[in-house]
This record gives sequence, structure tokens and C-alpha cells, in this order.
Amino acid sequence: MTTSTRPGTFVCCGVHIEAVTRQPAAELIVASQWGQPRSTHLCNAYTLSLAVRDPQFRALLNSADVNFADGHYVAMVGRKRGYPDMSARTYGPDLMADAIDQGRARGLKHYLYGASPSTVAKLAEALSERFPGAEFVGVESPPFRALTPEEADDLVARVAEAKPDVFWVGLGTPRQDEFVAEYTARLNCTVVPVGAAFDFHAGNKPSAPEFLQRHGLEWAYRLATEPRRLWKRYLVGNPVFVYGALTDRWRKSV
Repeated sequence: MTTSTRPGTFVCCGVHIEAVTRQPAAELIVASQWGQPRSTHLCNAYTLSLAVRDPQFRALLNSADVNFADGHYVAMVGRKRGYPDMSARTYGPDLMADAIDQGRARGLKHYLYGASPSTVAKLAEALSERFPGAEFVGVESPPFRALTPEEADDLVARVAEAKPDVFWVGLGTPRQDEFVAEYTARLNCTVVPVGAAFDFHAGNKPSAPEFLQRHGLEWAYRLATEPRRLWKRYLVGNPVFVYGALTDRWRKSV
């Protein structure tokens, strides 16, 4: 998919979202091999609830090259706002798998950055087994804090030497989105934050059953499996998202 054939964007919770689904989104990632560094975000209800409450975070998302609709209800908003072909969301784990799969034929090089050392190692092994021939030029677990200037410079140097086309980030929202905004230009490649995709593909956590995902109920499954960690994200974030989507006409997007 080229820029000229991209269908456009819609606004949800003040954030401009690319009106594409999973397969065209993967094509955009794969096509980045021949383009400029591209900053991306995957926007679900929680991400957009943060954008409603924090104008600076909203501006950060809107500064990206591409925002994908990672949430079932975000895609639904897209359909309601003039893009009936948005039949499904661009789910982070699926986008990651599709781009790695398609990228094999083009020699796409990938860098995995996030999670714990054991998880990111398991992730690289699982993806290599699932997609023979996929090239992973970096596998790294960062500290659970902001990088120091020296650590940031070292990371940039390692990435420059590895020369990845796509840099996958699994740090969780909003930390991974802040990383994208800060580092994409310095890393000189396309940076894609996919959060829990690292745990799912590594086999640490099960994905929600397909029928729950199809009906927009993945959040309920995840809440049931991790209530102490996720209750605030869903029980507070979901109503804020609904409020934000309903009041878009009165909100400045940037």
C-alpha cells in the first residue's frame, strides 16, 4: 500500500487514526523498508482514554506518522465516521506476525526491544520457529526505567550497527508510546509498539478466545485473568474512552 492509496484518517478521542485494517497495516510496515523512518502507535480504548485525559499525550500520538486502530471499538468508531471497510481492528499481535511473515520475502530485518530478558529471548525463539527465514538482528530487554543519556546513546549505536528495518517495542502503554516519540528519528527505522504481543507470542500469557475478540470482549477476558493489574485500565479507562469518542466534535485534536 502506498501513501497515495491509503484511504484516509478519522478522529477518535481527539486522535487521528489511519482508516485501515490488519492486512493493509502490515503492508505499510513492510513497505517501510524503502521509505523514511516511521513512527507508529497502536491505539486501543485504554490508549485513547489517556489521550482524553492528557492533552500532551494526545499531541504525542498526533505527532506520529501512523496511528492504527488496535481496539474493536476504535474500529467501530471508524465505521461510524465514514469508513465502512474497517471491518476489524489492527490487533498488535496479529500485526506483528503479519509483518514478520510478509517481510521474509523482502529480507526485512527486525529488532525486538522490551519485556524481561527471559521473555524477549523466548519471543525471538518462538518467532524464528514460526517464521523460518525471518531475520532478527537485535534482541534486548531494557531497564524498567527511563534510559540515561549514556544508555540511550549506546542503544542508538547498537541499532545503527544492526540496521533493522522494523524496531518492535514491548514496554506497555504509555511508556512505549513515549519511547516511539523520543527515539524513532534517532533509530532511523520504523518503530512499532505492540505491548502485550511480546508476552502472547512468547507463550507467557494466553490470548483471549477468538470469539471474545470478534465481539469486542477481549478486555473482559484480560480483566478476569489479571484483575489486580488491569481493573483500573478497563473499569475506569473504558468509560473515559466512550466519553471521549462521544465528545470529539467539541475537542481539539492537537
